[in-house]
Amino acid sequence: MIKFAKIMNFYYFKIMNKLKISIVSYSNSLPFVFGLENFLDKKYFSLHSDIPSVCAEKLINKKVEIALIPVASLKKIKNYNLISNFCIASNKKVFSVLLLSERPLKEIKNIYLDYQSQSSINLVKILSREFWKIKVKFLNAKFGYESKIKSDTAGVVIGDRTFSMVEKYPFVYDLSEEWHKYTNLPFVFAVWVSNVKLGNEFIKKFNYALQKGIKNIENHKNLYIKNYLQKYISYNLDKEKIKAMNLFLSKIIN
Repeated sequence: MIKFAKIMNFYYFKIMNKLKISIVSYSNSLPFVFGLENFLDKKYFSLHSDIPSVCAEKLINKKVEIALIPVASLKKIKNYNLISNFCIASNKKVFSVLLLSERPLKEIKNIYLDYQSQSSINLVKILSREFWKIKVKFLNAKFGYESKIKSDTAGVVIGDRTFSMVEKYPFVYDLSEEWHKYTNLPFVFAVWVSNVKLGNEFIKKFNYALQKGIKNIENHKNLYIKNYLQKYISYNLDKEKIKAMNLFLSKIIN
């Protein structure tokens, strides 16, 4: 009876308050989108596509109940619920989180920080300080900053924009690969978090939908995206990734 009551209370919550889900608007989240739209009952949720920083902002400000947020943003949330054993991560190269430069690391004086994600911003700061051992000025980027990446000013660029930019620069540093060189660990970019307590029944269905989406990558019609997802993105939040995530969070200096 207790278990039944919990499930009924949960469904009452869903019916009265349709769950709002914010998901990253990049190709690496396409499997999640497919899974949620095809294997989770739409009458109980609405899906919103946002850049990573906005996903986090919406969750923090309680504009949504569930979001795929940058790992670095976890430090800004007092009480959160990690609701999935799936994530956006990479075991070595990720191909879509890059430091682009016309000059090698030792000649870089400024680095533009992509406004779209907190994880990449903090990752490049950690690598600069602890691994590359370079002293640079970090610049907060705004829309259109990509055109300012030249001479001794480099820039962090994330997401699908990197696909068309990677060939334009002689020096390209994959931040996930650099992290792996430094720590011998994978890197976790984003995780699924809720700011409300959800029922176990929903969490099971939610994760089932995500899993079905990941399995469907094999059927993706765009061969370029299919190769990118299969070769560079890792979705299982295993013990090694949790270890890497905790190490990353411990190194962030506010």
